[in-house]
Amino acid sequence: MSCQTAIVLAAGEGTRLRPLTHNRPKPMLPAGNTPILEYVLDALVEAGVEELVLVVGYERDRVQNHVGPTYRGRPVTYVDQTKQLGTGHALLQAQAAVEGSFLVVNGDTLIDPTIVEDVTDQFEESEPRATLAVLDGPDPTDYGAVLVEDGLVTNLVEKPDAGEYRYINAGVYAFEPSIFEMIERTPREAGELALTDTLARLIDDRSVGAVETDGTWVDATYPWDLLELARTVLANGRLDPPESRDQVWIDASASVHEAATIQPPAVIGPDSEVGAGAVIGPNVAIGRNVTVGANGTIATAVLDDDARVGPGSTLIDAIVGQAVTLGPNAVVSGGPGDVRIGTAIYEDEPLGALLADRVEAGGDVSFAPGTLVGPNAHLATGVSVEGCVTEGAEVRR
Repeated sequence: MSCQTAIVLAAGEGTRLRPLTHNRPKPMLPAGNTPILEYVLDALVEAGVEELVLVVGYERDRVQNHVGPTYRGRPVTYVDQTKQLGTGHALLQAQAAVEGSFLVVNGDTLIDPTIVEDVTDQFEESEPRATLAVLDGPDPTDYGAVLVEDGLVTNLVEKPDAGEYRYINAGVYAFEPSIFEMIERTPREAGELALTDTLARLIDDRSVGAVETDGTWVDATYPWDLLELARTVLANGRLDPPESRDQVWIDASASVHEAATIQPPAVIGPDSEVGAGAVIGPNVAIGRNVTVGANGTIATAVLDDDARVGPGSTLIDAIVGQAVTLGPNAVVSGGPGDVRIGTAIYEDEPLGALLADRVEAGGDVSFAPGTLVGPNAHLATGVSVEGCVTEGAEVRR
């Protein structure tokens, strides 16, 4: 394979996924019970990539401490994008770390090896100086629409309002080294340097090839998308531990009471504990060192590492961050709900509640559909919560 090196763009904040990204970058959010970034790196390694270059920035230590100097035997080089000035700018930071042709992928979008292999095969067989993967399926108005003619990209349109668009840009590319010079010659827009602006100039020269792929691709843009990520990895079975019994994955170090019920698909991570009478699943991903108390009910949910869920609690359509503590009889009744992201209201989204890292709640706390609770918030016993609770807030009756 000519593209032995892959550049992974992992510097972004993921502002639309707040409050979960207040203290960690979007690539470190869970796809099931494993960070999204691990799935990206696995896809690259399994497709034959020998060297990994990670462009980091926001909360870079969270990435570096998790991945380390090597990943599955491949050396990892880190380069820093100190200011978030666009994807083209991020790519330029890695110029000194690569030689020859290379791949570029986003570190915050779930992919599988098929997409990487499709791009590299097409790049090696064709003349264009760049190749990108396109997908037929996701709504182009939510992403970047791509027009393709005879295997060449003829136009890129970012989040079009309407139109007869079939393909989206999957964000997986192969480039010749000349792309760096092209990026440097691209004018900045509002101070940012977007890779798609450089691609537009190459498209005019008929130098960008496209390959349609049917590989797994799921983007997490909004909080409720994390539930879809979990559903996808559970459906595909790409989990740790790899072995399952009837679509139930339970780590050898986990403890599940014999009187508990696990409904597939579900995964229970290392050192986690499920109490007597608890019902887990379907579509539940439980991370490392999580406790679910007796008679709890968890369905369509993600429980991140070190979470504690008190006995008798019911969590449906819930995303529970790291080190969250819920007292007994907590209730997240499920979506749909209206969710406020910044100044926008998204109506009837499939989210019961999102509790960011280190939230603490007493007993008998209930959450209205669509609730977002910021990190380090404290919720007193018996309160009912709705809307957005800010970071570090104290909520009392």
